[in-house]
Amino acid sequence: MFTVALVGGLHADARRAAVDHLLAAVPASVALHHDLAAAARTGTVTRTVRDADGPLSAGETPLVDDCACCALREDLVPELRRLAESGLTRLAVVELWDSVEPRTMAEVIAAAGLRIGGVVTAVDPALLLPYLGNGDDLADAGLAAAATDRRTVADTWARQLEYAPVLAVLDSPEADEEDHALLAQLHPTARRVAVAVAAPAERPAPLGGELAAAVFAGFDVEAAAAAQHPACALLPQDADAHGVGTYVWQHRRPFHPGRLYAALEELTCAAARSRGRFYLADRPDTLLAWDAAGGALCVESAGPWLASLPDAAWDRTPPLRRAAAALDWHPEHGDRCQRLVFTSPGLDREGLAELLGSCLLTDAEYAAGRAAWRRLPSSFDAFLEV
Repeated sequence: MFTVALVGGLHADARRAAVDHLLAAVPASVALHHDLAAAARTGTVTRTVRDADGPLSAGETPLVDDCACCALREDLVPELRRLAESGLTRLAVVELWDSVEPRTMAEVIAAAGLRIGGVVTAVDPALLLPYLGNGDDLADAGLAAAATDRRTVADTWARQLEYAPVLAVLDSPEADEEDHALLAQLHPTARRVAVAVAAPAERPAPLGGELAAAVFAGFDVEAAAAAQHPACALLPQDADAHGVGTYVWQHRRPFHPGRLYAALEELTCAAARSRGRFYLADRPDTLLAWDAAGGALCVESAGPWLASLPDAAWDRTPPLRRAAAALDWHPEHGDRCQRLVFTSPGLDREGLAELLGSCLLTDAEYAAGRAAWRRLPSSFDAFLEV
């Protein structure tokens, strides 16, 4: 059966090593790569197709609406269909360009009716923390996929890392125990497979089928998307190893919008990565997503808490969302909760707990009730574009 595997990530050497291992391990496999580096200058995207022995073909496709990723989408699906119809290819490995996020392309490929066997993000553990702490815009790093691309290196890397169920981990001599502990805590449920860079003119030895087995296992695009939703994301648990800590902070009482807003800079810089869901006293029915990396924070509305909806709406809610709400259910607050997770070397758990606790409503504020809460200053309007 013709199968597509996606291999992505900002760590280009690790990504190339993972692709090389797959080509060496799987007979009748090819790799497709769209190079977007010169797209803005030349107006075209370069496509190459290769197998374990070297290049097979190359071509160019024009930009679509000045968007390199749009051009990739327009060219990739026909090329994959051509390979599938030829009957000569067992595995098509799509090596994503540096800043292309795997979720976007996985959903495009699945919508075309092609089978995705696996999604892999390639990681050099020695580069994990530097990239996670890099708040530069992709455009400044020469990695933007379009003129309107406003993503940063850190938030792009975090999404690439956390979406993939399989991590191809480069055997890097510069990586230490702290780097590997950080990787394990950022994505504890991922399957980690070792890869190595082959010497020049040397084909990598097959991995005993481990990486190949991972990319043939099957990949559910809808389940992967649901697992990224702030309401039901499987966030990391408390951990502490080799100087790296993960702290899970939970509470039922709502945040005071003004005090939390005043603490945002300190909270954002307290960890290399933080994420989760929370709610504010002045908008208690809105589930807010917290996503921070590289010293920058994104706060977005993720829709209503289920507790704020009429019973009839539950029947139209995805089962995973209902299950997550049931696990979090509280007699007074329903599924409303504060659940923020911080992961970083040198994490100050006590300081975080004290700071976050100071942002909650006081006993007197809480006792005043919801009508009084809604009159509190709406400090997050700028974030939420209200």
